[in-house]
Amino acid sequence: MMTKRQIVVLAAVLGIAILVSSCADSPPAWPTVSVQPTATAAPTLPEPATPRPADPLVPTVPANVAATAVITATTLPQTDESATPTSTPATSGGETMEPSDLRSRLGVGVPLEVTQFTFDAEQATMLGLGWYLDWHVDPDPVEGVEFAQMVRVRGDHYFPERADIIAAIAANPGSLWLIGNEPDVLWQDNTTPEQYAARYHELHTLIKTLDPSAQVAIGGVTQVTPLRLQYIEDVLAAYQTLTGTAMPVDVWNIHAFILREERDSWGVSIPPGFDVDQGILWEIEDHDNLDLFKQQIVDFRRWMERHGQRDKPLIVSEYGILMPPEYGFSAETVTEFMRATFDYLLNERDEEIGYPNDDNRLVQKLSWYSLSDTNYPTGNLLDPVTGQLTEVGQAFADYAASLDATQ
Repeated sequence: MMTKRQIVVLAAVLGIAILVSSCADSPPAWPTVSVQPTATAAPTLPEPATPRPADPLVPTVPANVAATAVITATTLPQTDESATPTSTPATSGGETMEPSDLRSRLGVGVPLEVTQFTFDAEQATMLGLGWYLDWHVDPDPVEGVEFAQMVRVRGDHYFPERADIIAAIAANPGSLWLIGNEPDVLWQDNTTPEQYAARYHELHTLIKTLDPSAQVAIGGVTQVTPLRLQYIEDVLAAYQTLTGTAMPVDVWNIHAFILREERDSWGVSIPPGFDVDQGILWEIEDHDNLDLFKQQIVDFRRWMERHGQRDKPLIVSEYGILMPPEYGFSAETVTEFMRATFDYLLNERDEEIGYPNDDNRLVQKLSWYSLSDTNYPTGNLLDPVTGQLTEVGQAFADYAASLDATQ
């Protein structure tokens, strides 16, 4: 009998032989992103006594700067929905993603190479995780917990190399594959809608050819706003133009942060390929606004329903609190937000827009940011040095444990 390693190697060799003539070369290192200045400069805000390091997501302002009124409309014109595909074909072989219990829906993002410990099965059990992702492809993920594979895209390239993807497909049949991470953000995957559509087509074909049972999801945009929905509309239109068919999506995927959309300012700026300078101008104090968070989920499910996608699962693969405690986001505040969002994402139903195969729930899985990060540590579940539970992590573990009693 062949060993697992021999099976993986054989599958990799066969896959490369089949696909080498049709797939692009492996990508070079990520290029340095240069954001061009615009005619409208961002307002100058006062510096704190001890300035924070330069950071595109977190503003360098003192914690006592009051938030301005929330702008609820974007500068984008209304979308002509008749110009974009309104449905996508069902893809063959994949299982319908219906988590068996509430705990299996609860996930976390695991940043790599930033902690003094390595994430393992013991920590997954301690937290009560149902699944995790680490923004990478891994042929041998942590055992006993579901893992979502992620191929990163960058303009005209993707990574890791094709052979590594093929090996992971062979070793993990039936996996969930996320194509890209925040392609709408300049310092993440930074990919125009046309580039993303091409990479998605290439990778979807590769994955489904080798494993028809795999589930393929789009890369999550950072938040659900008119600007980001327009980005997705443009992706669908570009895919239709490129292939002559509607874009096949097994699982819809979003992020649900609350960040500013303004060129050359803090937040998530403007998607690549767009020539507007502003979207929704959310402020620091909006970052944990539960109503704004919930509205994003409802807005995307409504978008799915309008586009004939209501019968597809929706996951929120990344969200949380990025702002530091000195901006008003204490562990108590973060914990309160986390519990409230868990309650909503695990239980909210809608008979008009919810997923019919999951009792009309709006969301099928969620992933908190993050296990342990040194750049954005506010929502850390584990201490990056010791690996021990933080206050937020203990609240996470307690919440997961409580789900066992409510099945």
